[in-house]
Amino acid sequence: MVDVIPIELPLWLVSLIVLMLVPVSAAVVLWLRRVANDRNAPGEERDWSAPSFSNGGGASLFHRWDVRCKIVTILVYSFIVASLEHLTPALAAVGISLVILVVARASFSKVVMRLLAIIGFVGMFLVIMPFSVPVHHEDTVLVLNGMDRFAFNLRGLHLAATIVAKAVAVTLLMEPLLSTAPLPVTLHGLSRLGVSEMVGQMVLLSYRYLHVFLHEARRMSSGMRVRGFRKRTDLETLRAVGNFLGMLFVRSFERTERVFDAMKARGYNGRFPEPVELRLQAKDLVLAGIWLAVGVALIAG
Repeated sequence: MVDVIPIELPLWLVSLIVLMLVPVSAAVVLWLRRVANDRNAPGEERDWSAPSFSNGGGASLFHRWDVRCKIVTILVYSFIVASLEHLTPALAAVGISLVILVVARASFSKVVMRLLAIIGFVGMFLVIMPFSVPVHHEDTVLVLNGMDRFAFNLRGLHLAATIVAKAVAVTLLMEPLLSTAPLPVTLHGLSRLGVSEMVGQMVLLSYRYLHVFLHEARRMSSGMRVRGFRKRTDLETLRAVGNFLGMLFVRSFERTERVFDAMKARGYNGRFPEPVELRLQAKDLVLAGIWLAVGVALIAG
């Protein structure tokens, strides 16, 4: 027998609660985005050719950790977190991730931006799952007055909260993984773990010159606006946008040729020089063992 808890609420009150939650949620998202933008605002013109990817100059425990050990440990721990089935250990994983962020001295703005990237997706679980999860024996279901077809299953809310907590915990771990070592060092560690060096080179060059590509697009777009271009729903706008995209790709291809010629002039022969010499020490293995033991404890708990 299903345990049903009736709640006598008029529809106008339910609608009012929903309408109040929407602007509050939007205000929180806008505030977080504003804080992230303020903290990430550069004091001078940005160097688009070499975008900052990490705070590799830090001196935290994670900055000194061997990058190979760090990659393997965090990825294995992330899979452990993803396998959790209950809300309590999932919330504990979120707490552990927050502690790790403090220890790693991660950038607050980058953490906020990572959370904003997933909040729209995972937030839908909290909205949909309480109404879509099948009712099982001994489930607690809230039935609103006049809305019997939209029973609110608390088990569905529990499952959704577990999924959201696991997603947040794993997302928070990406900052210590990626921001505690320069990107070339991280890719070098991946190559030492068996990933193809060519893949690492493609990722490195794509990341660097994607920013140059975007900068060129912004510059060309600004030039079009200065010359009086305004977007409209007509054939002339489509023709202008087509010319814009064509010229953008032509310039990008020309820049690619110049970059490759410059790389060959500097001795590039298909391999980049190793950015650092990786040395695995006993303390790196000890830290990895402690972290994985915490993950096993979460599963056991």
